[in-house]
Amino acid sequence: MSWNVEHNGTDADGSDHRWHLAMDILTGLRPHVLLRQELTRADMYGQRMVWAEARRLGNHTPFLASATRESANPTGVYVDRDLCDPVQFFDHRTLMWHPVCNPLVQLMDAPTPLSLASIHLCSWDPATRAREAKRLTVLRRPGMEAIFGGDCNSEPHRQDDETAEPTDWSQVEDRALFESRTVERDGRRVTDTVPDEILAGEHDGQPPVFVDLAHYAATELGQQDALTATASLWRKDQGPRRRIDRIYATPRVAEALTRVEVIVTDEVIEVSDHAPVLATFSRSKLRRALDRAAGEGAVAA
Repeated sequence: MSWNVEHNGTDADGSDHRWHLAMDILTGLRPHVLLRQELTRADMYGQRMVWAEARRLGNHTPFLASATRESANPTGVYVDRDLCDPVQFFDHRTLMWHPVCNPLVQLMDAPTPLSLASIHLCSWDPATRAREAKRLTVLRRPGMEAIFGGDCNSEPHRQDDETAEPTDWSQVEDRALFESRTVERDGRRVTDTVPDEILAGEHDGQPPVFVDLAHYAATELGQQDALTATASLWRKDQGPRRRIDRIYATPRVAEALTRVEVIVTDEVIEVSDHAPVLATFSRSKLRRALDRAAGEGAVAA
């Protein structure tokens, strides 16, 4: 599951009602892996809120990437120790607006680790988002399989496949959003889809680096609801809701996918302006994907 909980469920007056409601939702869903964004100031007091969240989830180990100087909103990953054992941890911050939280786990005694990452691309600059997306391609190194997701602050590049209403920028009242979410093409300002083109686009006849799991679920598994818009659930001045929260995986891992759900309920809307995205995999197929990755790594070595 990936979820951007607005300012970690804490309001300006210090109220943490939304955090407790978010924990109730997560306790009901019980994700084995949770990718979190906007863990605002969660590094304070010995990461007290991070460990409290892990405790509410169950037998989970938390990882928190250090906040950058530009943003007080770090990213985090929680992993279920009953399913996998953490073996390494990377904290990517250089030239990133928000850090990438990137633990590697050993899944069910598989011969190769699985790379997990929580991402939060820059909210205000398309050029920075494109650079950050390029950085994420390192997760697809030979012999490594990966699942990562988060708030991409940009839209999918296959717009014709989307079920969400396209954005008519002339009707969007928030002009700052227009500047931060559009790019120039052929002399016109259009919706920024560059990060998704980098991560999941086909170029020069070559397959994509990663697979957008919701798009895969809709086109390969017949699950159109997987393309449900995820944000903004609160604002009325930013045009229609958009699918900016996405989970990606390496192609082999994507083949183990069984379902993608976007969870939009009254309780979710009370908690955050983003809806959580839940991807479910077949354990046996995921294990086979990691077996094949081990074989590829041996050949590469």
